[in-house]
Amino acid sequence: MRLPTRQSEVLQSTKKVSDDFLSSAAIQRYKDELQNLLKNQRPPAIKEVQRTAEMGDFSENAAYQMAKGRLRQINYRITTLEEKLKSAIVIKASTSGRVSIGSIVTLEAGGKETVYEILGSQESDPLHGKISYLSPLGALLLNKIAGEKFLLNGVEMKIKKIEI
Repeated sequence: MRLPTRQSEVLQSTKKVSDDFLSSAAIQRYKDELQNLLKNQRPPAIKEVQRTAEMGDFSENAAYQMAKGRLRQINYRITTLEEKLKSAIVIKASTSGRVSIGSIVTLEAGGKETVYEILGSQESDPLHGKISYLSPLGALLLNKIAGEKFLLNGVEMKIKKIEI
């Protein structure tokens, strides 16, 4: 006989590695968004749910269902932000001269230079030069020094500069 599994058990088993590294700028953005949700968006949403609830029959009250859905979205985002902020690890610049989380690295490959900032996966944006330390390139760069050469997918790359 197969035992039933709860949805929360399924979700926990499929979760990826937790990456709680955030820059101080990202933490501030999350705090600002949280304050905006708590002070500016949630109170009117609560009032809208109360107002539409007064219209009567909940099962056929589309305005009430929509207002309740909007409030649920706001509450979910608040909970998500609070959890992220609670577990956040602030990225601190390393002065060791080696690539670490928070470093800005200039790479040269085939005579062309590219600049990458090594961050946590929550902030990665490869199109804007922000890569995760968990990405193949990010993981390869960690602990390397300026001037060091390495291969990535058969392409020789050289670390030109490491900034904090």
